[in-house]
Amino acid sequence: MMKQMKLFTVALMCMMMQTMVCNANHDVMISVSQLPSAAKTFVQKQFPGKKILYAQQDGNFKAKFETRLDDGTEIGFDRIGNWEKIECKPSAVPAALVPAPILNQVNANFPGAAILKIDKESYGFKVELANDIELKFSKNGLLMGFDD
Repeated sequence: MMKQMKLFTVALMCMMMQTMVCNANHDVMISVSQLPSAAKTFVQKQFPGKKILYAQQDGNFKAKFETRLDDGTEIGFDRIGNWEKIECKPSAVPAALVPAPILNQVNANFPGAAILKIDKESYGFKVELANDIELKFSKNGLLMGFDD
């Protein structure tokens, strides 16, 4: 009987942990006022006249945020409100948000190809161009290669 009770307790704990993990991966809709102030300031400054349609917080323990603006732009922020990704399809990411070395290389090597998306990655940046080319850049803005 004691062995069955231990087995039941272990099974119950495993089910509870699985439920917690599954629920932790769901995004939660939040009000715009719940975004970090740095994120709200960033949108107001870099996308003047655009309205945040919705905001959501990742349900995982990293506490990241996603927003969508009324022009379709999607911006991802870290837990304190620093941008991590900007996707402006079908228009271009504002040039002021792209590090100068990256912008210079894209303009020189892919004339007329707008930057539609930029992601901050552990190695630097990943950029998606309007011609469907994805480029990887180091933190210093040096072209590292293409992404498939």
